[in-house]
Amino acid sequence: MKAASIRLLYLFIALSLLSLPATANAASKEEINAKVRATLTTFYSQVKSGKELANKAVGILVFPEVFKAGIGIGGEYGEGALLEGGKTTGYYNTASASIGFQLGAQMKSQIIMFMTRDALTSFKSSDGWKAGVDGSVAVVTVGAGGDVDTNTIKDPIIGFIFSNKGLMFNLTFEGSKITKLDK
Repeated sequence: MKAASIRLLYLFIALSLLSLPATANAASKEEINAKVRATLTTFYSQVKSGKELANKAVGILVFPEVFKAGIGIGGEYGEGALLEGGKTTGYYNTASASIGFQLGAQMKSQIIMFMTRDALTSFKSSDGWKAGVDGSVAVVTVGAGGDVDTNTIKDPIIGFIFSNKGLMFNLTFEGSKITKLDK
């Protein structure tokens, strides 16, 4: 009985973490756009082929600040923008929850590039797109000197996860739900 009560408490805390930023700290369009531009500038400086890949993509979804926190049960949340042809065409949030050994908090940036029109159309027509369910995101690995593995470029959706210290490895987009914001 006691274990069930503790699990319910953890679930309540995780759900609270996921819903808090959406209501308390919702960023304005201008704030999101400024952070998206800064994130892309950082990305282009860290990944040699980043600008070239971005130019080939039909759409780029940028989440400048994705916050993750947890004590046993965790959650993450971030807001960003979809760019098509260099122009913002929509605002989105990403959220996920996890259970397992975890303690602490971190912030990361995420960029998802839609390399085909079909992949972008499928994303835009969904009502709450789930990575790994509605579309598989191939996380790009970067080799020595910031070179991108060209085998990854063949995937219809590719993604990058990084912090201010550089690209982060062994991370995934799986389980993240991306929802369009009404801004």
